[in-house]
Amino acid sequence: MAAPSSSPLDEDVFSQLRKPIDPAELERRDRKVNERIHSQFEKAQQRQADLVTLNSTKPITISSVRVLNAYNTRSAFLEKIFQPVLSHNRPDAEPYTLREALAEIQTAVNKLDRLNIFQQPISTYIDRPDQTDASSTPTDHNVFVSVKERGRYTVKTGTEAGTLEGSAYLNVVLRNLFGGAESLNANASLGTRTRSSYNAYFDTPILSNPDLRWEIGGQASSTLKPWASHEEVLKGGSTRLLWQTSPGHRHDFSYTGFWRQLTGLAEKASPTVRADAGDSFKSSLTHTWTNDTRDMPMLPSRGYLFKTTSELAGLGPLGGDVAFGKLEFDSQGAVPIPIPGVKGDTGISFTAGLRGGLLYPLTLSGQEAPSQSRLNDRFQLGGPTDVRGFRLSGLGPRDGQDAVGGDVYAAGGASILFPLPRTGKDSPLRFQTFVNAGRLLGLRDTRPSDSREQPMNSGQVADSVMKTVTELSNGLPSCSAGFGLVYAHPAARFEVNFSLPLVLRKGEEGRKGVSFGVGLTFL
Repeated sequence: MAAPSSSPLDEDVFSQLRKPIDPAELERRDRKVNERIHSQFEKAQQRQADLVTLNSTKPITISSVRVLNAYNTRSAFLEKIFQPVLSHNRPDAEPYTLREALAEIQTAVNKLDRLNIFQQPISTYIDRPDQTDASSTPTDHNVFVSVKERGRYTVKTGTEAGTLEGSAYLNVVLRNLFGGAESLNANASLGTRTRSSYNAYFDTPILSNPDLRWEIGGQASSTLKPWASHEEVLKGGSTRLLWQTSPGHRHDFSYTGFWRQLTGLAEKASPTVRADAGDSFKSSLTHTWTNDTRDMPMLPSRGYLFKTTSELAGLGPLGGDVAFGKLEFDSQGAVPIPIPGVKGDTGISFTAGLRGGLLYPLTLSGQEAPSQSRLNDRFQLGGPTDVRGFRLSGLGPRDGQDAVGGDVYAAGGASILFPLPRTGKDSPLRFQTFVNAGRLLGLRDTRPSDSREQPMNSGQVADSVMKTVTELSNGLPSCSAGFGLVYAHPAARFEVNFSLPLVLRKGEEGRKGVSFGVGLTFL
């Protein structure tokens, strides 16, 4: 059989196939396809927006809302979220406009999303009821919300590494326990510094409101504190009410009761540490207010944070072995840095932060004079997450080799962050230069030396606190400067820095060279 003859068209096709493929040509074609798809998507979005705009003032009535596929969530729980959407529950009982109805539905769906029991995205559909239904009106509409529930439980295990610490952990989360977005979060960890830590907390929304939650739980831990030659053992519980008034604006009211023990003292433990060794019980009320507008808390480029924490322990019916008032604040601001001639976001940002705290001794019930603060309750300062360039708890009062903490402190820092070459401005990896400064002081006893053996009365404590706060501005604070790399992971921020102490007070411990830090908040 004779071989089939090839036509000129076949030869042309084969010759085209034999030609090498130009990568630039492929990239150009892919770019054109992507541009075409993006253009079509934008046109579809615009048509949908035009349709809503044309009908935005038309009256409609929401007659029913159905949440589909919420098999493990109570109907009564969901009804509290969507009841306000129904037209007959409106205060004025007037029909919605289409725009108003869409806004109300979106508000309710956002609440569902914040409950953290459904996967994203949550789909919403609006449809007219069956026209054969004699009870329906021309303006009636039904709303269908399609959800997919998250798994009822999550188990995580792993290891963590931080400054002078390594640990292994187990985390178990049980979701939607009783069909009302309740959760039980249990954690267990073993490590080099936090030798053991066990805690379990039950959390539930109040009145189906994800912005109003109640939490109760307990904790037991044993933590080695080598900077003060002891080990601290904690056992107790807490209950909290968390209230979010607007995005980024939160209140946290809590009560905690903890039995604390200072034990495992080192052979060279100082007299101050030995005096505080043993048991104590702290019973306190705490309020934390947070206003956070930062775009990315781990790596902010714009926005600000302001946070205050107020604690009252041992006063009146609270009881316990310690009594004090404690106030602490944390602030941070970030702004992008433009480059002349470069449009848009450059990825370069300036960040500055300021922190401070005050511990005020109070009088326990049955005592005549305020008691001196304990090592457990004083502030510690220094390390890779606050004042870089100093050892952990390297600032403030010391007794021999032990950092015994202070009652008043102030610390600040500023940094400039740059995107690395070839990584782009959207990369979580940054190069930073920074400067940090801080000072930590114990209460100054202003009495004559021959009368210091007796406890201070309330007036003398007030005078001591004022003199100590004034002393913060007396002379230069301890400070350092340096540079390093920052990686912003969703769970924590990691830093590797080279630091150089610039001002070092007598007795404080600086750290020149490379250090590694991991945490949620940095100066």
